[in-house]
Amino acid sequence: MGVWGSSPKDVFRLLRAALLGAGAELAALALMATAAWLLLRAAEQPPLGALTVAIVGVRTLALLRGGLRYAERLAGHEVVLRWLGSLRTRVYQALVPGGRFSGGDLVTRLVSDVDSLQDAVLRWLLPAGVAGLVGTTAVGVTATASAPAAAVLAGGLLVAGVLVPWLVVRVTRQAAAGDAANRTELAERAVELVTGRRELVAAGALDDHRDQATAVVDEIAANDRNASVRTAALTAAGTLVHLITTVAVAVLCHASAPWTAALALAALTSFEVVLPLIGAARRVPEIQASAARVKAVLETPAPTQGTRRVQNGHLKLENAGVRHPGRAPALQRIDLDLPPGKRVGILGPSGAGKTTLLRLLLGSETPTDGQVLLDGCPLTEYADLSKIISGAEADAHVFHTTVRENLLLAKPDATDDELTEACATAGLDLGLDRETGPDGDALSGGQRQRLILARAVLAAPEVLVLDEPVEGLDPAHGDAVLAKVLAKAKGTVVLVTHRPEHLAGFDEVLTLEDGRARPASAAGRRPGPP
Repeated sequence: MGVWGSSPKDVFRLLRAALLGAGAELAALALMATAAWLLLRAAEQPPLGALTVAIVGVRTLALLRGGLRYAERLAGHEVVLRWLGSLRTRVYQALVPGGRFSGGDLVTRLVSDVDSLQDAVLRWLLPAGVAGLVGTTAVGVTATASAPAAAVLAGGLLVAGVLVPWLVVRVTRQAAAGDAANRTELAERAVELVTGRRELVAAGALDDHRDQATAVVDEIAANDRNASVRTAALTAAGTLVHLITTVAVAVLCHASAPWTAALALAALTSFEVVLPLIGAARRVPEIQASAARVKAVLETPAPTQGTRRVQNGHLKLENAGVRHPGRAPALQRIDLDLPPGKRVGILGPSGAGKTTLLRLLLGSETPTDGQVLLDGCPLTEYADLSKIISGAEADAHVFHTTVRENLLLAKPDATDDELTEACATAGLDLGLDRETGPDGDALSGGQRQRLILARAVLAAPEVLVLDEPVEGLDPAHGDAVLAKVLAKAKGTVVLVTHRPEHLAGFDEVLTLEDGRARPASAAGRRPGPP
């Protein structure tokens, strides 16, 4: 199977598709040559019997060309799409645990990179194999009439099918040296703009993020334009080689006029299989980069399932940091001590790393530097971590069902009284049987936010994590709701907010800037037990 999961049966099916494709192209080449021979031989007015085989051959080859081409498309796409579905499933299963990649990078790896591998097979490997078979056959047939003409044809095919594509790959790779990172950043920023739009508007950072995404798009476009100019010149060179080789074959082939015309047109047709490789070569660096990223995902060992049970619920971050490929560090050297019952507030501008810090605590993000410990052991060693640490994340999903079913995700055995109490604490005044719509679209932004908050209240974890829990609510109403939620919480609380007044009475306040923590400060002790 190997890392790509391809079986011998897949290889055999792919080889069958290549042979069918070569057969279709050889039928087209033979059709062109036979038709040319037939026309010029008919001009000599031979007996009709001398043309019968050629006439039947033209009809047969025309039917073969269409039939074999259809069979090749069917066989090639069938094996590639089956393999692609299996590969996408394996990539998804490898990406889900551990939170090793950020949202936009995950989308790139799951969608764009896997789709690139489809193009690698259908638009590069198969056509290259077909071109090799057709070119070899064309050179062999030409050699029966003229060795010099065959040598010229072989040289032309090698230049147009090997040298020029290789130069295109070099030019494209140089132009796209930093393009993969730019595209990853663009995907990340697109996810931020779509899923975090409410938070960006509230923080006044929407225009800045949109401008940054536009700058990335402009940089990608400029690189593509520069590469296009150079590859267009190489494509023109390939066409020139095509023309010169065809003329040279016609001049060097010392045979009868019909036979010379047939070989010249066969040479002309053989380049139609080779020249598309020049255009396909532009995608080779992108495909190679995508293949390397997918391979890295598949080869990364899956995290082991934890079995340890929580004793005290003492969380601790030691020199923790998070780095996503191709981007500046999201977090750097974060130290945070969270003994049971402690309340910590997190402040900082948009993009400072606040949400990434919460994801570290939740175990949905794995630190690339330092460690996150619970009772002195890594989070990965614990079973049912979500029952110990959970809360209201900014991008939490609302399922297309009722309010009741969304709440029961936090506590499946909760009674209606418990559900109603959680809703009252979060200030949610919707009926339990109210439909939420896809991702909460049937609710207002405030109702959706309060539903997520009610779900966190109902879960009542030992460590409650809140990411801008009342963002988008009326300030007075939001303050009242947050006060109720904090009064209800009995364990450790970590609250991300952009309003320092929300952190009155907290044990510690941590301010993040560009992924780094400024010196911590106490916000004043709470007047009593939480």
